Amino acid sequence: MMLQEFISYFEDSGLADNIRENDLLFPLIESVHVVSICLVVGTILVADLRLLGLASVDRPVSRVINGVLPLTWCAFALAVASGSLMFVSNATKYLANGYFVAKLFLIVVAGLNMAVFHVVSARDLPQWEKARTPPLSARLAGGLSILLWIAVVACGRWIGFTMQVQ
Repeated sequence: MMLQEFISYFEDSGLADNIRENDLLFPLIESVHVVSICLVVGTILVADLRLLGLASVDRPVSRVINGVLPLTWCAFALAVASGSLMFVSNATKYLANGYFVAKLFLIVVAGLNMAVFHVVSARDLPQWEKARTPPLSARLAGGLSILLWIAVVACGRWIGFTMQVQ
């Protein structure tokens, strides 16, 4: 019951009312969210394609990853902020939407994939980072990452088509 009260607190707030009732505010927030997700997925795709040995093969892996990582994290923070604003506008309905729940789950799995990559595959990065084709574990992490982020985007689109709002 405590979670429901917490969700209701935000959903019943003046901020949530403004987002729900203003003809421009929700589309503006949603646009920021879409652009930030594009930046997140685009920059991750750059790193993943390098891990797969399909792009930037003449550049060391760490150089590619370190080149896009700051933009990835800034865009991710903006995506979380804008997504949170959209969420509070109809939190109960979002939580009842299977695509929304799946999207959050897939983002967590993508984060775990990244963490496992850094702990397992990247521990010996200096030995293989200049190779045109990284080791299998790095390629698997890159391929899985691409699949997960495509699924995140697909679920995000389906949310918009399946939400039943007031």
